[in-house]
Amino acid sequence: MSDFAFVIILILILINLGSFILVGWDKRKSVNGDYRIPEVYFFFWSVFFSALGVWLGMFVFNHKVRKWHFIFGIGIMLLQQAMLVGFMLQAGK
Repeated sequence: MSDFAFVIILILILINLGSFILVGWDKRKSVNGDYRIPEVYFFFWSVFFSALGVWLGMFVFNHKVRKWHFIFGIGIMLLQQAMLVGFMLQAGK
């Protein structure tokens, strides 16, 4: 694995871990009845290559899974980002 690919993968893991934690934190806040994170933040955060973390967090924490715009929107961003990362890793060889 090249240094470029290693750095890209490491950055993606950290960003997605942050978004996964964000979804879990919002779920905890919703259960406790605290002030919630606005939904637009999840979409904004997902734009920056963290759709996988939000997607996994949605299903692990069973959070926002009844909202079609989350399933569809985050899913489309995840597909786009996976394709783009694949192209980036191919170009970095």
